[in-house]
This record gives sequence, C-alpha cells and structure tokens, in this order.
Amino acid sequence: MKYEKFLESKKHSLGSSGFDPVYIPDMAFDFQREIITRACKKGRIAVFADTGLGKTLIQISIANNVVLKTNKKVLILTPLAVAFQFIIEAEKLGIDDIEYSKDGKHTKKIVICNYERLHYFDSNDFEAVVLDESSILKNFDGKIKSQITSFIKKVPYRFLSTATPSPNDFIELGTSSEALGYMGYMDMLSKFFKNNQNDTGGRNNIGNKFYLKKHAEKDFFAWVNQWAMMVKMPSDLGFSDDRYKLPELKIITHTVKNQSLVSVDGQVQMFTPIAKTMTEVRHEQKQTELIRCKKAVELAKGKTSVYWCNTNNESAILKELDSEAVEIIGSMTIEKKEDVLLRFAQGKIKRIITKAKMTGMGLNWQHCNHSVFFPTWSYEQYYQAIRRFWRFGQKNDVTIDLVISDGQERVVKTLQHKTKKAKELHENLLKNVNSSFEYKIKEFNKDIELPKFL
Repeated sequence: MKYEKFLESKKHSLGSSGFDPVYIPDMAFDFQREIITRACKKGRIAVFADTGLGKTLIQISIANNVVLKTNKKVLILTPLAVAFQFIIEAEKLGIDDIEYSKDGKHTKKIVICNYERLHYFDSNDFEAVVLDESSILKNFDGKIKSQITSFIKKVPYRFLSTATPSPNDFIELGTSSEALGYMGYMDMLSKFFKNNQNDTGGRNNIGNKFYLKKHAEKDFFAWVNQWAMMVKMPSDLGFSDDRYKLPELKIITHTVKNQSLVSVDGQVQMFTPIAKTMTEVRHEQKQTELIRCKKAVELAKGKTSVYWCNTNNESAILKELDSEAVEIIGSMTIEKKEDVLLRFAQGKIKRIITKAKMTGMGLNWQHCNHSVFFPTWSYEQYYQAIRRFWRFGQKNDVTIDLVISDGQERVVKTLQHKTKKAKELHENLLKNVNSSFEYKIKEFNKDIELPKFL
C-alpha cells in the first residue's frame, strides 16, 4: 500500500451530513419525534437519551429514514441479546424490511447484528451505521474497539446512542466525537483540558489524568451540544414528563463483616482496613466471596431477581447456593447467552447470575423489580444494571440490594461521587444547549524554510 493511500484510509468520510426526515412513526411521542427530526437533520450525531425513553423506536425510525432517503442499507449494532427487541419494535411500527444477521449474510435494508459479530460484515454495504448503547465500547478489548472505529470511518451517516455518556470522565466524550468524524480525541484534550497527573490533590477524580480548564467549560459543553443531544426526561426538550414518572427506587446497602484480618501485603491487622486501590479492592472481594454470596442469596430468595457479580468464582458460588438460578458466563457461546437472556425476559427463568459488563446494556426487564448487585468502581455498570428494571413500563417499586464488605466503603462513596458528576454533565449540557461554538482548523500555508546550515 502506498503511503498516500494509507493516510487516506485513516481519514473520516465527512459527507454532506443530514436531511429533512421523510418518516415519523404515528406511535412516537412528541419528544421522540423531536429527537428523530434533529438526528436526521444532523446526519452524524450522538443521542444521549436515558433508559426507557424509547431509544429502540428512535433508532429504527432514524434507520428507516436513511433507507427511504437513499434506498441503501443501514447496519444497527447492538449489545448481546438486544437484537430481538429491535425486531419486535419494528413489527409494532409496521417495518418489515429488517432482519437479524448472525453470519454477515443479509437481504433486507435494515440489518441488525451484535458488536461481537461485526467482523462478518463489509462497511461498503451500508450507507449508515447505528451504534446502540455506544458506551459499551469501553467493555471490549482493543481489537473489537478498533474494528468498530475503522468500520464506521467511511460510512456517511453515523448515529451513536447511549444512556450513560462518560458520566465519570468528560474526556471520554472525545471518543464519541472522533467516531462521528468531528474533533479528534487528542485535539479535544489539547483544546479543553489540562494534565493533572502530577497533582497530588486530585484524589476525588479517581483515574483522571486530565481536568477541564475552568475558562473553557462553556465552550466545551457548547461544542458537545453541536454533535450530541442529552435527554434525561422529555422536559429537557420542552415536553411534558407526565408519562415518565417512575415508581420508587430503593437502593439498600448491606454490609457484611470481613472475618479475615490479613491485609493485601500478608500482614495481620487489628481492624479491617478500608480498601483504597484496585489491588486492595480485589483482595477484599476475594476474602469475602462466600459471605457476600450467602447474603445475596438470602436477599433474592423466592423472588424474580438478577445477581450481578464480578468474578467467575462468585458466579460459581451463587449457582451452588441457589439451584434455581441460571449462570451466564463468558465461556458460553453467544447463542447460549442469548437463549438464557431471552428465557429470563419471557419469565421462563426465575433468577439469573451474570456480570454487568456482559449483559448490563440495552435489555428490558420490567417484569423484574429486584436485583442484588456487587458494586465496583464502575458507575456505568452500576447505573445501567439498575436501569434494566427501573425504567418506563415498570409498574412496581424497584429494590436494588448492594452487598459489600466492611472494607469496601470507599467503592460506594466513589459511586456516589460519580453519580454527582453525571448530574453535573447533564446540567452543563442543558445549560449550554443554545451556546455557539466555532472550531477553526488552522491551515498550514507557509513555505518550509530549511536551516541555513543544511
């Protein structure tokens, strides 16, 4: 490959972007109509709409608009076992030119597949790509993530959709911008952020190496609003919230005592220390596996419920303690995982044991109103797991039992801090929704002058 061709392959296809919508479903609510209209007019946009706001309907409607406008194909990428929900929604809309492909073969105009099966497809076959629950990309390894980025780079119309856009770290928004073909990740860092990795006072921003420049906050959120929509409730777009008043959410923390006084470095302690680092948290989790699992099974007994664990060992212990529960583990085939998830959604399985990073995105489980969650540092997994149950269509109060050991208090405090940052992101985007921002790219137009000694 020649170098010029190599560089060209790295460039995004920008195209002429959007068009006026040619299709709005009759069953769409007023705010959904607004989102569909804005997305079509933009052509490349991220829709950060909260769970239960009808993202499936919105995404199918956008895809159908592209089909009707261009007479070309659209690919919708979804998390595991979510594809069938798109098929069901399409039937409600009266759209039959849609199919779920597991092997790359397709005859319909709208094609749905899982992220894990993208390697079967050719980007040249599609005029648009829709990424459902796009924030799930963080959960994939570098190979799959790079594959997705490369796949959509040349596609004219691109739509990202998720309920949790970088709630704990604003700089992650750069990956969405870059995927859509706007400002690159590194350009965004240099324009809006400063490096604080040598700042010992940054303990609250766990894992952050950059912070948003104070004087650049308004411009940053105005820039995000150019290529994204943030909707937590219909009122964010000026519509009524009457249909979206959810039942009560009860989050109860249950703390079990760590009986081992041996710390991570092998030293015997007088009291159980609070785990502060990832290594210490993993050590604490290992020491308290059995007692936490026993508590979880006690809390879920006799209920339709989901156990959200983090390790294979926790999963095995839960299965041993609860014979009615069905495990979903990484080594299972995609088909087997989908079968278990589908049977649970249909009420044929009483309880399942799974991990939030595998099945915490996109699934509708309003038939269940109880869950037991083993929390980690990840706010996204925590939030998404809760919203599988606490969402539009849920008719009962939802109870989420968090089970931790006495040494994991810092994990819960971190989740509370990240919840605060998620609200901050939402408020800032809404506050600056009408702010203007102009991004100028400097053109290099000067002659190159060599040093005199050359």
